[in-house]
Amino acid sequence: MTDSAAFATHEVFNQSPPLENYNLFSSDKVLSEIVTREGGAYAKASLTAFGAQIGTAEVIDLGRQANTYLPVLKSFDRFGHRIDRVEFHPSYHQLMALSVGQGLHGSPWDHLADGSAPKAGAIVARLAGTYMMTQIESGHGCPITMTNAAVPALMFQPELAKEWVPRILSRDYDPTFTKASDKKGVTFGMGMTEKQGGTDVRANTSVAVAVGAGGAGAEYRITGHKWFFSAPMCDAFLVLAQAKGGLSCFLMPRFTPDGAPNAIRIQRLKDKVGNKSNASSEVEFQGASGWLIGEEGRGIRNILEMATYTRLDCAVATAGMMRAAVANAIHHCSYRTVFQKKLIDQPLMMNVLADLAIENEAAAALSFRVARAFDKAAGDEAEAAYKRIMTPVAKYWVCKRAPNLAYEAMECLGGNGYVEEAIAGRIYREMPVNAIWEGSGNVMCLDVLRAIGREPEALDVVLAEFDAARGVNGAYDAALEALKASFADLGSMEARSRQIVELMAKVAAGAVLLKHAPHAVADAFCATRLGRDWGDMYGTLPVGVDQRAILERAAVWR
Repeated sequence: MTDSAAFATHEVFNQSPPLENYNLFSSDKVLSEIVTREGGAYAKASLTAFGAQIGTAEVIDLGRQANTYLPVLKSFDRFGHRIDRVEFHPSYHQLMALSVGQGLHGSPWDHLADGSAPKAGAIVARLAGTYMMTQIESGHGCPITMTNAAVPALMFQPELAKEWVPRILSRDYDPTFTKASDKKGVTFGMGMTEKQGGTDVRANTSVAVAVGAGGAGAEYRITGHKWFFSAPMCDAFLVLAQAKGGLSCFLMPRFTPDGAPNAIRIQRLKDKVGNKSNASSEVEFQGASGWLIGEEGRGIRNILEMATYTRLDCAVATAGMMRAAVANAIHHCSYRTVFQKKLIDQPLMMNVLADLAIENEAAAALSFRVARAFDKAAGDEAEAAYKRIMTPVAKYWVCKRAPNLAYEAMECLGGNGYVEEAIAGRIYREMPVNAIWEGSGNVMCLDVLRAIGREPEALDVVLAEFDAARGVNGAYDAALEALKASFADLGSMEARSRQIVELMAKVAAGAVLLKHAPHAVADAFCATRLGRDWGDMYGTLPVGVDQRAILERAAVWR
């Protein structure tokens, strides 16, 4: 007997294989159905190819690497010159190249290149790719999201859009640190919040002084700071600063037209709970050059055009991370044997997993219903009304539901889920960021109330869509009546706005599921989320729910 054999204490068995080398699109029944019904069916071939590309073991491991080898700030070169650069691990750049190559950074705007009409379903198609890519790695999605969302804000200043949008539309990711005119493609970031104000951007103190006469499209010098300046290696940023006419929005390039680095001084990188691969920073502007977008004093309106799109991304990307958490939990439980039976066949575990799957499908259904409204809003006032009301509703509810789902999915993996080799911990730490970024829960609720206050007829449009799903499920019908009644007492609406928005989100998700999902999913959702005080405790589906059918629908289909 060899020495190694003599001390061989055990063999490894009853462990699940890693979830890798699968197609994230063709393996996801729910996503495929959603893309078809919400208008993105034309992109199915592209999404299938992308799902296969990013589902390989090699690409999945890029996500691990990007969150292990974190961005590093290099303030100075070895001779003492100020350089203000952030170095990323090669895995980050590879992930960026994959996302840009698929057009996740701006494909809905491709029509701007030739002046044609927008492609029907383009936003849904892009977000389907985002939903998949965020399952691999979500941190790099921050500059991807901001780049896409910068386009509608840039359109407020046509000459700036003419210069920058073609660079955005390139499918070539170019990480080189040089002026935009010398690059194959560009990415955008944003800077809104400051130390003293946070969400209250009207309290910003950064000052913009016109170089010449000033005005729309003119150059200004900006002095001040930003407390959260995400993705500081982007090629340009949309920032807020106080001009003579009030808070204004500026395009601030990383390099000035003469090729010199702009006076953007990176003070430090944030040490965040999650979102580790993405370099969020604190910066100072020491007379940095910026070009005014639109009129002075209209900065909030202009930059909120960008925020509207990033909020939709927050909802969809969070639903995508939920899918990753649930898929990994179901996969593990399908292989792991406990007490002579697969975990997935244990009645209580089956209940938990099915409950998680219902939550994920509801989040995806609502998020992509809002995405369809974005696609159709330009020519359909009803869809535009749905978009205005339901974007903050979806962001609020989906992002609030996600952290507890990630925890429960981690628990399904047992100790294997609570170690850093698994993806579960990374997903768990990542979940809170989308609830905070681009407006916390309270901000979303107040945005809903403001939208309703400005356009009460828009609420009527939304409620009419909910009414169209009546008569199928008693719990849904009762919840809809309760929702309508909640708008009666206008004086207390702000204090009650979280309850109102949560109920609105659940009714909206229920409406989509009742119209399109199998009865097992829709009825279980309505019975638990609408029919009783369900709370946050997964695994309490009532007797009679077809849990096996729900799990088969949610499993990874090879």
